[in-house]
Amino acid sequence: MSTTQTLIPATLIPGDGIGPEITAATVAVLEALGAPFKWDTQVAGLAGVKACGDPLPAACVDSIRTTRLALKGPLETPSGGGYRSSNVRLREEFKLFANLRPAKTIVPGGRFENIDLILCRENIEGLYMGYEHYIPIDGDPHAVGMSTGINTRQGCRNILKYAFDYAIANGRKKVSVVHKANIMKALTGIFLETAQQMHKEHYEGKIEFEQVIIDACAMKLVMNPWQFDVLVTTNLFGDILSDLMAGLVGGLGMTPGANIGEQAAIFEAVHGSAPDIAGKGIANPTALLMAAAMMLDYVKRKDLGDRLRQAIEDVLNKDNIRTGDLGGNATTDEYAKALMTRVRA
Repeated sequence: MSTTQTLIPATLIPGDGIGPEITAATVAVLEALGAPFKWDTQVAGLAGVKACGDPLPAACVDSIRTTRLALKGPLETPSGGGYRSSNVRLREEFKLFANLRPAKTIVPGGRFENIDLILCRENIEGLYMGYEHYIPIDGDPHAVGMSTGINTRQGCRNILKYAFDYAIANGRKKVSVVHKANIMKALTGIFLETAQQMHKEHYEGKIEFEQVIIDACAMKLVMNPWQFDVLVTTNLFGDILSDLMAGLVGGLGMTPGANIGEQAAIFEAVHGSAPDIAGKGIANPTALLMAAAMMLDYVKRKDLGDRLRQAIEDVLNKDNIRTGDLGGNATTDEYAKALMTRVRA
């Protein structure tokens, strides 16, 4: 890479709890790698509430609207007070319709070996639209709870096209469409119907296609995950399956996420803020580092993304430098320094 390269503006949101620690480690490794990002640091989550009374401050939104690119640590939603999840608000604000969650074995020796799965989750429709209310009966204000899910034809097309195109572009073999159209005939029937039509008209002969009912899919994933490759599904099902798949490769500490739309892309560690270990210098930054690698892929620097992923694999498995959650005793800083040595090599 030329030293005169053009830097890419990007918003950096350290987040809450362990967020600032793993973000600092990730930024240090990216700098050692020569990643072409120019950071605009903003606060959100609890840090946003403390700074300006809003878990998603206007300055943070404005920054992402300008850069159209962000790396985000874990955000905590304050309890009570009517606060909505900052993560959900970000997805809605920037129409981040695609949630990309890879689950790949990095550290061998777990319950499953050689896992390499991709989940494409619809990110802004379904039961996450928040159309909910209570019906009072006999003096009980919460006698009946109701929630309305909405899937649109265009929303289905957006995520399905993304999944099919991603699978083909990345040399994958099969796309599995996960649904519950046998029972939820309208809400997820439209998703399956759109998938079948889209595959027949645009992707037949280009990639293998199958459809799987959600409950059967969950069972098959824990019995024989290798039968799957790329999975695409609606919002709630995707939320559940992505965590299940993370469990196949060591948990949420090993799995990154990307939220991608036409207006912006936000890359994140999908695990929580772990306030119980915040400030102790023992947090594992792997998920955020892997998210940063996906971010590099997105800005067409897959060469750097691959170098970062290889460095993570080498530090964990060849150097055997691991944080406590992976059975080691390295601090966050020691792990980051080992990675910096690797990426500079």
